[in-house]
Amino acid sequence: MKSFLRILAYGKPYGKYWPPYFFLSVFSVLFGIANYALIAPLLSVLFEPQTLRGIVERPEFSLSVTYVKELFQYYLGDIMNSSGVLKALIYVCVILLIATFLSNLTQYLSQRILVSMRTTIMQNLRSDLFRKISRLHIGYFHNQRKGDILSSISNDVNEVQNSVASSFHVIFREPLLIVGFLSMLFYMSPRLTLVTLLTLPVSALLIGRITKALRSGAEVSQGLLGKIVSHFEEAISGSRIIKAFNAQKYVQGRFETVNASHRQATRRLYNRQELASPLSEFLGIGVAAAILFYGGWLQYKGELGMSWPSFVVYIGFYWRVLEPAKAITKAYASIRRGMVSGERIFAILDVEPGIKKDPRALPLETFSKTIEYRNVSFKYSPGGEYVLNHIDLTIPKGKVVALVGPSGAGKTTLADLLPRFYDVHEGEILLDGTDIRKYKPKDLIGLMGVVTQEAILFNDTIANNISFGTENVPGEEIERAARIANAHEFIICMPEGYDTNIGDRGEKLSGGQRQRIAIARAVLKNPPILILDEATSALDTESERLVQDALTQLMKNRTSVIIAHRLSTIYNADEIVVMQKGTIVERGTHQELMDKGGMYKHLCDLQIFV
Repeated sequence: MKSFLRILAYGKPYGKYWPPYFFLSVFSVLFGIANYALIAPLLSVLFEPQTLRGIVERPEFSLSVTYVKELFQYYLGDIMNSSGVLKALIYVCVILLIATFLSNLTQYLSQRILVSMRTTIMQNLRSDLFRKISRLHIGYFHNQRKGDILSSISNDVNEVQNSVASSFHVIFREPLLIVGFLSMLFYMSPRLTLVTLLTLPVSALLIGRITKALRSGAEVSQGLLGKIVSHFEEAISGSRIIKAFNAQKYVQGRFETVNASHRQATRRLYNRQELASPLSEFLGIGVAAAILFYGGWLQYKGELGMSWPSFVVYIGFYWRVLEPAKAITKAYASIRRGMVSGERIFAILDVEPGIKKDPRALPLETFSKTIEYRNVSFKYSPGGEYVLNHIDLTIPKGKVVALVGPSGAGKTTLADLLPRFYDVHEGEILLDGTDIRKYKPKDLIGLMGVVTQEAILFNDTIANNISFGTENVPGEEIERAARIANAHEFIICMPEGYDTNIGDRGEKLSGGQRQRIAIARAVLKNPPILILDEATSALDTESERLVQDALTQLMKNRTSVIIAHRLSTIYNADEIVVMQKGTIVERGTHQELMDKGGMYKHLCDLQIFV
């Protein structure tokens, strides 16, 4: 119920939807009742005309169903007496058509209001989900399957829309129908209606057991669906490796195992869901048969208290009670299943931010002195091992500091702490003497440009990738950044120049071209602090030379932290920091470290900086 109300809250402001919807729904129910109520006079005209001809006195006005009924019968009898049975039939049929038209018109208009609210809910829910995912800390994605996240964004949101949001009209309109028709049933025969109501708890109990089983089945089904999406994502992103290792049969086998499990879980889920509707119908027919028998028995004894046309209308009213009851049962089963998807969505929306903003965060406009790592220790999970241990490092403004060491030494982690992709567990990182956790995160990251080993580009034009994150950038500025990054020459050779779409993750470009676009993006941002994470490690010699020239231009007059892979990148660094197992083991200039003959010289001799 809590999750359902949360979903409903995305439709605010309620005042825009509920008053007109309620108004139209009430009139739809009243006209619907009139439709069935008109069956009795229609039958009376055909089979008991003498009862209507005898009504010659106009009833006294009162706010009651009886007054409306007697007034209608008075006019009907008057028409029969003055114009005959045929005119009376036409009169009843015209009123029936008008009531039917008005009932369906008000129902349609009320549905339009719900459609507007439903689409608003889905728009707001998707926006909230995208906003949350775009702001989640990087560590969250390390602990989650990408397929589960993608499944929540697409399948779970669609499931909420199809099963929960689509059931709003059932939840809010059908109870009005039940109340309206039950009121008429009590008006016509309280005794018979009470017998009817005594059978309803049995139906509710049986159907409730089915819907309870739907929840657990939906949880299994949605979990397996996340795995299926993961397999598809891996098949797309890893297509080159799959073909290179001739592993199509292997990945197909893994997928088929999960796919078959999902089919079994979904089949059981749908079987239970489909059982709710026929079961409720069977129970309804059973109750209707009992009412017919009981009503016939009362009529036989002369205790029914209504004419046969009225009894036919009573049965019609009872069927109209069964229809919304059946719809509510089916909607409840659908909502129980959809709530599993809703809770998976809210599990993402409720993730606590890993990087918390200080309520009294300070603005940060410039960087003027030093960056200082002071006794910094870090681990990725509370129960894990420390990947950085008691790091002390000072980086003066305008200096280039290179981080080298074997794989797993903690180089990338040390650099990721600076823009607060993660927060330190012990110690502190100071920017101009102030802990970076006391600055506004947006201002902090605004001072930094990041170029990674894998150039992260987007399925957009070259110009938009270079100007990513900024607005209304003149074309001249984009071209200037591209020239500094040694990218302009190959860009103008593209089919549409700077307006060329580069495909998913920049697949239409070579590795060196992608890297130079990423560097141009950093140039355009013009940050005072630059982080280069093995920016040339995956390139061939020619591309490395072009990219290295671009990096040299980029690093001019900037404070730079370089995670080094090749000697050419770090040879002229102001300080080289050698790391091993999360600690700093050597530091100095290139020549100083070579003269020591320690780990750095060993790595240089091997030409390995990983």
